Amino acid sequence: MTRTAAKFLLAIATLLGVPAAVVAGPADAASAIANGERVTDGRFPFAVKLTMTGIPTADGGRRNSSCSGGLIAPHWVLTAGHCFRDTKNKHVSRTVARKTTATVGRADLTGDAGHVATVVEVRQSKKADVALARIDRAITDIKPLRLSRSAPEIGDKLRLTGFGLTDGKAEREPKQMRTGRFTVTSIDKTLIGLSGTSPRDNTSPCPHDSGGPYFTEGNGQPVVVAVVSRGPLCPHNGEDLGGRIDTVAKWITSIIGKDLAAATPSAKPKPSATGASGRAAGSELAAPDSRPVAGLTAYQVSVPAVAVVAGLIGFAAIRRRRRRPRGGVHRPR
Repeated sequence: MTRTAAKFLLAIATLLGVPAAVVAGPADAASAIANGERVTDGRFPFAVKLTMTGIPTADGGRRNSSCSGGLIAPHWVLTAGHCFRDTKNKHVSRTVARKTTATVGRADLTGDAGHVATVVEVRQSKKADVALARIDRAITDIKPLRLSRSAPEIGDKLRLTGFGLTDGKAEREPKQMRTGRFTVTSIDKTLIGLSGTSPRDNTSPCPHDSGGPYFTEGNGQPVVVAVVSRGPLCPHNGEDLGGRIDTVAKWITSIIGKDLAAATPSAKPKPSATGASGRAAGSELAAPDSRPVAGLTAYQVSVPAVAVVAGLIGFAAIRRRRRRPRGGVHRPR
């Protein structure tokens, strides 16, 4: 690509609101570390870290902890039920720590991407190890996970994201989200067994991955099938157990339904002033999406990218046309 063409490409990208990093192409994720691979900001933005500060202990003291989760509506995070339990180890429909924070859309916890909100309400499922955490601010620039409504099948391939330890004996939580691939190996009424397949055959969730979403990939919007519930010391080969979402999807929808509906744009277009051609005045070009790239899906990134490529092709055609002799004959001046 020539320097002039590169500048032209960057100019079009700027007008479309596409960051230069997207035009240049995404950086590769880091190689596998312990039981998974590192995730960079902008990938799986629906992933959530729940940080609990000042949890009461049975001896009257306090401790800190964390869980993982996934955004399923502007105000709601899906996680494991046991992430909210009292000193008697009973699941409770309330926050138990002095403060519970939800970090959404930030794979690198040392950065400032995404959003930080406070958990203000908890709902517990009576059927499965599944809970809902309501946050105090609506997150509308990140597409939430869809809920699975059909039973999983043995052999299904799922991906997991989480902020847990990379080794069960580690003392410090990592600052980077990790991911891995899993296969469904067993199915129960409220649980499914999942075994790691990639990047290693002993890829497995660890402490603080509790509540992390197991989800399908492809077809546009990821679908959450289960959340991390429990398993052996990590890393290990073989099964961990996840709380099934299809068995509690109706209950979840009864709670988050209004929130999702309010966040979904109406399909009916708003009336606007039109000119003689019938087009809305001043609406020949849509305004560029002002949302941060961390909230963009693959489809949303690809649309402006196509426009960039089309602009570059047009620019090259104009240059060729200018160089071509008029009338097919070159006349000296």
